[in-house]
Amino acid sequence: MREIVVFSGSAHRPLASAICNALGVPLSTVEIKRFSNDCLQVQLQANCRQRDVYLVQPLVPPTQEHLMELLLMVDAAKGASASQITVVIPHYAYARSDKKDSSRISIGGRLVADLLATAGVTRVLTMTLHAPQVHGFFSVPVDHLTALGVLADHYRSQDLTDYVVVSPDLGNAKTATQFARLLGLPVAAGSKQRLADDRVVIDAIVGDVAGKHALVLDDEIATGGSIIELLDRLDELGCTGASIACTHGLFVGKAVDRLSGHPMIREVVTTDTVPPVDWPGLTVLSVGDLFADAISRIHAGESVSSLFDGVDPTLGPPQPQLPFPV
Repeated sequence: MREIVVFSGSAHRPLASAICNALGVPLSTVEIKRFSNDCLQVQLQANCRQRDVYLVQPLVPPTQEHLMELLLMVDAAKGASASQITVVIPHYAYARSDKKDSSRISIGGRLVADLLATAGVTRVLTMTLHAPQVHGFFSVPVDHLTALGVLADHYRSQDLTDYVVVSPDLGNAKTATQFARLLGLPVAAGSKQRLADDRVVIDAIVGDVAGKHALVLDDEIATGGSIIELLDRLDELGCTGASIACTHGLFVGKAVDRLSGHPMIREVVTTDTVPPVDWPGLTVLSVGDLFADAISRIHAGESVSSLFDGVDPTLGPPQPQLPFPV
């Protein structure tokens, strides 16, 4: 088989190193220069000719800087006659820009997907897109991983008596239901309206949370505004406490101060799809092995979806149902 070559931009080299350690291949060097006119130049420091090249780069702040690095790495690999170019984007930030919900507004998720394809990407490997329809923005194959199994394994070692899985919004309810099935728990969801990037209103909770400990599941936490609003509603309904779990723990702005000092929160758990923030109380689970398994299967032409046989909602015992259709 063709040799695997893995490169990383500057966004999250520790995750790229973890992936390479699991694969048993070296992390090849990338030289990134900035000229006096602020333009970037990228040079890949390993042979790419007829190799399967994997470029690891989550789109995290400064997002535009890291996106440009990724596009330049793709262009360099294409020019170096790489056989296949797979971009490994653990966090695809522009997935939040997925629809035209206002007049004359851009749809960044689709635009960035087009940019990647035009640059020469042959495959995308990502995790927990903010909206499932973003998968369809790409004109190249996409392998969409989930961290639900990793998060569920963490909670299986705990006493989950009187726990209930809670989704902050109805759009995430299916994923929350799937997570609840993995843990054998009931499920509830909030009815959320977003007023601005950092302002939301949750006007109702669908499901029984009184006297229970909420296990709040979200795909991404940025400022923490949605979580704080949800906790206020849960407290009003008699919830006894909360544990917070998410895949992409960005925790920007005042998020750490908001969450670390909240009286209802017992634990906050995230994964390393993005660089962890400086927060001693934060639990960070690694997804490096999961990405390495996916890369190995892609390289060998094997099924990636079989990685998630135990996370498939069509398997196993009946899953808990929300009291409304989703």
